[in-house]
Formats: sequence, C-alpha cells, structure tokens
Amino acid sequence: MADERLDAEWLRGWCEHAEAALAKLMQSFQARFGYEPGSNVVVLATEQSHQATDALVELTPIPSDLATMYWVIDEVSLSDVENGYFVHPASLVADHFRDYGAVQFEGEEPGVVFASDGGGHLFALAGSGRVWRSSTASWFDQFDLAAASLREFFEELSRQISGQL
Repeated sequence: MADERLDAEWLRGWCEHAEAALAKLMQSFQARFGYEPGSNVVVLATEQSHQATDALVELTPIPSDLATMYWVIDEVSLSDVENGYFVHPASLVADHFRDYGAVQFEGEEPGVVFASDGGGHLFALAGSGRVWRSSTASWFDQFDLAAASLREFFEELSRQISGQL
C-alpha cells in the first residue's frame, strides 16, 4: 500500500464522509458524554493554505502524499475523537520543521511531522510514504510504525470517528 500515492479525489471523499460522521457525533455528544464538545472539524484547503504548502515545499522536500493532502485539507481537529487527533496546517508544519528539522527513523527515510494526538504523540510521514508515531511526546525519541500509508492513516481516523457514534 505504501507504493500507492494518495489520491486527491479519494481524500475529498474522505473529507465528506468525516464531516457527515462528525455532524452525527456532535448531535448527540453532550447528551452522551455530559459536556460540550470541543473543536471537531475538517478544514478544507484555501488559497492561503496552498501558499503555506508551497512555502513548506520550498523549505524541505516533503513526501508527495503530504503535498497532495495539503492541496485538499488545510487541517483536521478531532479533539473529541478518542484522546484527540490533529492534522496540523502546513504553516505550523513549516514552523516545526524550522525548529526541529526532519524526524529520523532507523533504516528509513527521514520524515516530516504533520499531526499529533491529544497525548502529545507526533505523527510523521517518511519519504517512503509510511506514517510513524512517536512513542513519547517528543521529537527525538523512538517512533513506531503507525500506518503503511497516509491513506491508511486517514482510514484509521475514519474508524476512530465511527467508533464514537
């Protein structure tokens, strides 16, 4: 699966499905959990986010799937799905890259951190297309394989959203 490139049309469909599932989740959230939900949104890319993506590409050679993702999605905030999942906007990814550089994996191409969870764990996309998750809330500790591809990562997010319904 890591050899397959992320398809923008597939990702647009994922956005529609995720937004519908989130709307359904938010309808009953407070009654089910006893508190107001936080931010749970999929923000589609804009001209401004495209400019941020271009700046990120100029800063570092990002994996092509990440560029595809940022041409469709600006960011994702799923604060009430499991312990929270956050796909960072390209501008924040660029800031973090300037501060911390690429993430190194043993026996793997370097990666770019593009997301995090509510526990502070980081998700990085390697040049191979595989997604790695930090074992601690650190840029410099061990990273473990989280998904064979960015598509698989988003498919897992869909399962997490659906699991909350």
